Amino acid sequence: MNRFDCAVAATRGARDYQEDSAAYWPGEGDPFAPAPDADASSSAGDIATVVAVLADGMGGHTGGALASRIVCEQFLKSAVVHQAAMHDRLLAALNEANDAVAAKVADKPVLSGMGSTLVGVAFGGTGMQWVSVGDSPLYLFRRGEIAVLNEDHSLAPELDRLVAAGRLTEAEARRDPRRHMLRSAITGDEIDLVDVSRQPLALEVDDYVVLASDGIATLEPAEIGRIIQAYAADGANAVATALIRGIEALREPHQDNATVLVVRQLG
Repeated sequence: MNRFDCAVAATRGARDYQEDSAAYWPGEGDPFAPAPDADASSSAGDIATVVAVLADGMGGHTGGALASRIVCEQFLKSAVVHQAAMHDRLLAALNEANDAVAAKVADKPVLSGMGSTLVGVAFGGTGMQWVSVGDSPLYLFRRGEIAVLNEDHSLAPELDRLVAAGRLTEAEARRDPRRHMLRSAITGDEIDLVDVSRQPLALEVDDYVVLASDGIATLEPAEIGRIIQAYAADGANAVATALIRGIEALREPHQDNATVLVVRQLG
């Protein structure tokens, strides 16, 4: 029987509004009202023990915040309610979140252009599975090592490939104003790129999984790992709080919204 410890922390950064949303369903109760810092018991197979979702909105103060909230709420509801293999359930939840954005734009055309990234993860008896669109990273921290599990649908990987080919310098790629432009997002239109796991990734006791908005990029991956290591014994809430505190401590003058949803595999 698997159990999980979950927590969310966020900062607005240098902005005066927040376009990120994050939520999780702890395995029981109302999926629209995930309980904070809850543990959950698991069932085997494709039954989800915990469903976690994070969305980074775009479209300005009103549009971005609304889009990310719609995406989170609809994804959670759909992932919990659908009866199917988890791979299919995650894709169905993604598509229904996209449809919900389309419906809102059709109802209020002034919101045209709003959209959101999404990273959604289901945790169950056989491990974790995910679906993602956009540039919100999904990290796995295990035994001192950190890795990004999902694809980056911004232009950053394309620019980095130009560096590898000798067509750009590293400094040029880092400074390129197109670096954070998205190649795929949830806007209510057809989704150009989707990253979805093909089979469950087995988790170990004390593994940490972190869903994050791209505001976390202020921290180097090695520093993210160092912070998780330092607070791992104290649980998900301590890790989430420390990650956000680490971002804020750098005082980046153009710091984007940053949100983390941390899930720890318990014994």
